[in-house]
Amino acid sequence: MTDPTALPKYVQTAEMLIREIGAGRLIAGERLAPEREMAAGLGISVGTLRKALADLEKRGLLDRVQGSGNYVRAGAEAAGVYALFRLELLEGGGLPTADLLSVTRMAKPRGLPRFGSAAEGHRIRRLRRLGGLPAAVEEIWLDGDRAVQIAPEDLSESLYLYYKSRLGFWITRAEDAVSVGTVPDWAGPPFGLRPGAACGYIERTSHATDGSVPEVSRTWFDHTRAAYVARLK
Repeated sequence: MTDPTALPKYVQTAEMLIREIGAGRLIAGERLAPEREMAAGLGISVGTLRKALADLEKRGLLDRVQGSGNYVRAGAEAAGVYALFRLELLEGGGLPTADLLSVTRMAKPRGLPRFGSAAEGHRIRRLRRLGGLPAAVEEIWLDGDRAVQIAPEDLSESLYLYYKSRLGFWITRAEDAVSVGTVPDWAGPPFGLRPGAACGYIERTSHATDGSVPEVSRTWFDHTRAAYVARLK
């Protein structure tokens, strides 16, 4: 059954390659595998792969040389859908996907950084995977003034893309405080680490284009599987 919240397969493929380039697993000048071989390895059609490669060429990340192949362009940089997502597999990269656990509108609890103006917020809980492997659980709080209700089936794997396409605002920067935490009691068995176990912890404050703070989030990640990575340029 197709997941209606999943990004199109060619977008997923392009985003995976962007993260591989960002992590240094694909380096400047490197020739990618032949398209049919690469598509087979990724489990996608050649047509889907070519659409993803064309997208990367348009963004300036690839040089496509007729009769020779596809090469990572020197100095390639691109802001993908997951540009502000800082978790990577320990070996680098890993396409982020999300399993929605719950969406609830409720009063904002004490202890969160101040955000928005409403007394209520939308609490979104998700299991985050990297390359298909459970890597984190996250709790996102969106200010109640930004939406009256949020239907679970409307949420994209990229919340920032959902905010832009459905709610009309865009997150342009985020401030992260990274420390050590303990796995929350609502994290289910798929996460791997048991509730109460030590783990990596990120508290994020997100800023929109108008300077407001519509969202804050808390992420607990499995430090044996993932790392927080911020590249300075």
